[in-house]
Amino acid sequence: MSAFGDAPRWGPLEAKAPRRLVVLLHGLGADGFDLIDLAPGWARAVPGAVFVAPHGSEPCDLAPYGRQWFSLSDRTPARVAAGASSAAARLGPVVMAEAAALGLAAGQVALMGFSQGCMMALATGLRLTPPMAGILGYAGALPDSAGLSGWIAARPPVCLLHGEEDGIVPIAAGRAAAAALAAAGVEVETHWRPDLDHGLDEAGISAGALFLQRVLGGA
Repeated sequence: MSAFGDAPRWGPLEAKAPRRLVVLLHGLGADGFDLIDLAPGWARAVPGAVFVAPHGSEPCDLAPYGRQWFSLSDRTPARVAAGASSAAARLGPVVMAEAAALGLAAGQVALMGFSQGCMMALATGLRLTPPMAGILGYAGALPDSAGLSGWIAARPPVCLLHGEEDGIVPIAAGRAAAAALAAAGVEVETHWRPDLDHGLDEAGISAGALFLQRVLGGA
């Protein structure tokens, strides 16, 4: 029984027991089906990985459809920090329960997130100990970056990708996240994509595959 219930899942590419876990966290107003199509391509880089794309824990309160990890109806930094912290406290144990059910340790798990999902990947992965293999984030931000030193508990490698023309989450948020993480001693890889709005492009998807291969060992 999966700790993520009926979440979409894919893999492993090889017909063997999973040797790695990649959790895909969607953005505001979407659901797990929004990202699971990334799995077949990325599985070529990590053929032993199972990909799981859970649905956000709440109905989206800014749209008549979709899910969210926490409310963004109030986007003041304090409210975003509180919402992300609370949601991470719920998500972290589920991620580790899913890993345990597959017989995997934290170092065999990677988190990926897009937009609000990127916020969740960072808020969750930087709190979980022992540290996971890595965090891959697209078009997002780091909640409570100013207070990072007070809550960071782990420093897995992080890869951040962001469109320079993002009109939803400005690239300044991605740059600020990278700077805060580096200042906190986190290994950070960045890819700022020219002419890209709020989304993923083929070059960014390929960079994500290489990052997953590096941190998960290509297993």
